[in-house]
Amino acid sequence: MQYLLMIYADESRMKDMTPADREAMFVEYRALTDSFIKSGHMRAGDALQPTSTATTVRVRDGKVLTTDGPFAETKEQLGGYYLVEAKDLDEATKLAARIPGARQGSIEVRPVMQLPPDYPRPQR
Repeated sequence: MQYLLMIYADESRMKDMTPADREAMFVEYRALTDSFIKSGHMRAGDALQPTSTATTVRVRDGKVLTTDGPFAETKEQLGGYYLVEAKDLDEATKLAARIPGARQGSIEVRPVMQLPPDYPRPQR
């Protein structure tokens, strides 16, 4: 089963990090990503640009409305994700606990909905 591991953190902390601290964090994430790939758990993953680059889209009464920034003000922002294959929620939460961001922020673990085989999917 696939699980989305969403990494939430206070993105303002990145501004306070020294270049050496930032590099050490990236090295740690790279090692984790490599281990997920080697173990066969990794399906996808990426870091996201800051929320200041976000655009929120809503459709109301047939009109498209766009707003700069995230949908809601929060103390922690979505900063990245891993899409992993795990046998169950227990294994997925163990993988999530290894994510460096779990030490300062939080990791939301959510199962991916299994859609019917005839549901349209992009070609790989």
